[in-house]
Amino acid sequence: MSDQPTGTARGETSQTLDRGLRLLEILAAEPEGMTAQALASRLEIHRTVSYRLLNTLLEHRLVQRMQDGRYKLGTGLIELARRILPQLQSAAVPELKRLAEELGATTHLTTANGNEAIVLTTIEPSHTHMHVVYRPGFRHALDQGASGIAILAGRPAQATERNQIVLARQRGYAISQNEIQSGASGLAVPLMLNGTPLEASIGVIVLGTIDEARISPRVLAAARRITALL
Repeated sequence: MSDQPTGTARGETSQTLDRGLRLLEILAAEPEGMTAQALASRLEIHRTVSYRLLNTLLEHRLVQRMQDGRYKLGTGLIELARRILPQLQSAAVPELKRLAEELGATTHLTTANGNEAIVLTTIEPSHTHMHVVYRPGFRHALDQGASGIAILAGRPAQATERNQIVLARQRGYAISQNEIQSGASGLAVPLMLNGTPLEASIGVIVLGTIDEARISPRVLAAARRITALL
């Protein structure tokens, strides 16, 4: 397979690597998967080149082949995403502090670990008399609570997923009430990097009912600023 360098304003690039990365970007936008032929057409390459790219990505578990012959993103991408968690925490903390003070609510960064959501970082507001206490290290079922639902919404759709996950994927954020703590509500946004889920979310927890119209734009904007630093 040809690996001719391509000139750009910043120097030469690898044509093969470029094609492989574009292939992953295409699959990230197609949760149902695509065939090798369909990918070849989209990339405007011969089908044999498409197969070579896919076989290489299969070896690294960056794609997976389904029984019907379609290809989807693989679990190797999730493992790569986990390795940026220290950098993710550093980028998230200033935004979580900003949100906590602006909204007067507890904010958090949560990640997935198997079928559980694990709270990595929490920030409590400094100027409120009452707020939700949410401790780092706390675990709960991944499909419960806004933080876990948001992470699942960042993944490709599944046939048996909760309706709340479907709604979160459509809106770009998840909402829950009384699922993790009685009397508390949460709103969380999945963190994505170039269309790839980072298996993490940021969110806000409040006492009572959450003000969706007020809070969702701020959390969405904070998520964009965080991923822009990665």
